[in-house]
Amino acid sequence: MLHFSPSRNIYRKLKSNPSIHYYSSDFENQFIADYNFDITNISCEDQKFDTIICYHILEHIIDDKKAMSEIYRVLKPNGKAFIQTPFKEGAIYEDYSITTEEARKEHFGQEDHVRVYSVNGLVKRLEDVGFKVDILTFENSSESTRNGFKPETVLIVSKS
Repeated sequence: MLHFSPSRNIYRKLKSNPSIHYYSSDFENQFIADYNFDITNISCEDQKFDTIICYHILEHIIDDKKAMSEIYRVLKPNGKAFIQTPFKEGAIYEDYSITTEEARKEHFGQEDHVRVYSVNGLVKRLEDVGFKVDILTFENSSESTRNGFKPETVLIVSKS
């Protein structure tokens, strides 16, 4: 399993499970991680991972298509990657001329984001790389709240 920028709780839980070969990675040393992979040039062999978790990463990456290609490359056939970003309605919004932290916060919602995806826009980019994409949406309900899920959409991508 490859996990980009894991939260501390998830890192500890997965790292302590002896049945999981867990590779945690953080490029900027802001999270607990054992590796320092560049998501646009992952230094691992092809088809290494059964599972990849990529939550709140792609909206930070200028060359997101290269990152998606790298995820595809290192994912095993029939493997799955779980991808989540902030989403908006309509089309993907990106403008590479916006470079200051203040402007990025105003346009993209956070000073280190370079775009805001729409669900359909991100699905299209992932499909263009070769992924099959399933969309899982957690709705706001008493059951989802009880199970700890907040309303959000997760893309589950696979390669065959």
